[in-house]
Amino acid sequence: MHQLDSLSGLSKSAAYSALHAQLASLFAGERNGIANSANAAAVLFHALPDVNWVGFYFLQDGELVLGPFQGKVACVRIRLGAGVCGTAALRRETVVVPDVHAFAGHIACDAASRSEIVVPLIGAGRLWGVLDLDSPSPSRFDREDREGLEAIAALLVNASDLDRFAT
Repeated sequence: MHQLDSLSGLSKSAAYSALHAQLASLFAGERNGIANSANAAAVLFHALPDVNWVGFYFLQDGELVLGPFQGKVACVRIRLGAGVCGTAALRRETVVVPDVHAFAGHIACDAASRSEIVVPLIGAGRLWGVLDLDSPSPSRFDREDREGLEAIAALLVNASDLDRFAT
């Protein structure tokens, strides 16, 4: 069993570096993308302050399908281009939304969510899915979150066999 190190007292960038190292340790020797994304969702949900949902959607048959997550019950299927997740997937770039109520087409799975960041999972030039984080606070996510989560998404993609779960 892995013991996660405390992030208290660390700067945001140092906290993301520590999370990256902890996740790399968890992923070591394990290629299963579902297992690794489940652990990643749990680690991020419990380690990051002020988040109310962390999870993954995987691309299957041209739409995003819910994968491992932490938080309230979520939307199961999202079409490409719909909501923040579908937009990030279609653009193949991270989308940071300071106020989800101002995002045209936002899909509200949890009415308490106010801000969101979605990072695409891209490997070997293919979109495998997205990493999605929500917060009940407006403007929760910034450049440091983007950079830290993009590095974690890349780690997951490189450490896992996500091609088995995304089509």
